Amino acid sequence: MKQDRLHILLIHQSFAALNEPGGTRHYELARYLSEHGCRFTVIASPVSYLTGKTATGRAQWSERQDLEGVTIYRTYTYTGFHRSFFHRVLSFLSFMLSSFLVGLKVRDVDIVWGTSPSIFQGATAWALAKIKRARFLFEVRDLWPAFAVQIGVLKQPILIRASEWLERFLYRQADHVVVNSPGFLEHVRSRGARIVSLVANGADPRMFNPDADGSEYRKQNGLEGKFIALYAGAHGLSNDLDAVLQAAALLSDCPDIAIVFLGDGKEKAGLISRSEAKGLKNVIFLPSIPKAEMPEALAASDACIAILKPIPLYKTVYPNKVFDYMAAGRPVLLAIDGVIREVVEEAGAGIYTPPGDPHALASAIRLLRNDPIYCKEIGKRGRSFVEQNFDRAVLAEKLREIFLQVIDR
Repeated sequence: MKQDRLHILLIHQSFAALNEPGGTRHYELARYLSEHGCRFTVIASPVSYLTGKTATGRAQWSERQDLEGVTIYRTYTYTGFHRSFFHRVLSFLSFMLSSFLVGLKVRDVDIVWGTSPSIFQGATAWALAKIKRARFLFEVRDLWPAFAVQIGVLKQPILIRASEWLERFLYRQADHVVVNSPGFLEHVRSRGARIVSLVANGADPRMFNPDADGSEYRKQNGLEGKFIALYAGAHGLSNDLDAVLQAAALLSDCPDIAIVFLGDGKEKAGLISRSEAKGLKNVIFLPSIPKAEMPEALAASDACIAILKPIPLYKTVYPNKVFDYMAAGRPVLLAIDGVIREVVEEAGAGIYTPPGDPHALASAIRLLRNDPIYCKEIGKRGRSFVEQNFDRAVLAEKLREIFLQVIDR
């Protein structure tokens, strides 16, 4: 085997390419690695994490795609993802089984890469690595099940104990554990991970033009002449978007301010209903878009919102959207405390407001709307900081070096 021909098999239910809505961290990493001598195969779900729908309207057993040097198998997944937590677990379990069966047919694998959430697909990756006598790399993108317990969606004691056992088992079995936030390092080490590396979330600055004004996007959506505070991403339980609605209500005396919700998720229908019930004329809901179209949407914004519920464990996260906002040269309205606050404040790239405080969020939006020079200045700082510290190409090269270390070890 030649080092420059490593074959990586990634098991990732919510994997999204640039022509799909959702986070594209893994597609961007896979594309870089395939361009730098690795073979890359992904087993993913056809069901969108954001919308809960499939591109064809139904989930097939398995469908192959070849995209920019990356081979992708979309394998059967139960489609009731957004109906309830129970149905979400059914979706996870269906993918766990189907991805295992499809993965058995992928040959000559050197490293099987499992990523959590969901933690169940980590078990699939471990089993395939054992069968194929390959290395097992486990990536932690959030602290599941701890997040699910704190937010209140996982309550059954037996399920909690079983999930925590599986979490510790995977940490111990992994040849290498990778985390995407420094806030996760202590957690995974204390639960048995032997070798741990940080490959942080980041962004590809080349995707974004900080000087673009998004005029066409504004025109298409009736947003000309508005100061746009944009939230882009999942509309889920964790995102605390009701606090953004409350901030919008406090800004109802400013007709030139528009609060734009871009994306999809389980909570979106309820948010729309509550916005209509409150009579919020300054709130606009837009459907999710592929990542390839996100640069234009961010260019149309004046400031961008990143928000999570005020839960202690969320202080550990590095949300992807924050780095995209910064790469687009837009100031971050950050309602998340912890390690991501340290990044934004070190960069001078935005305004921190306490999580769960819509009054502070509304005040921060007013401040930026009233001072366009300051608004643009901090946006430029964020762009520069991402270029210097969180360029996805640099992070992908770090991951490639980890793969080589795992094989050598």
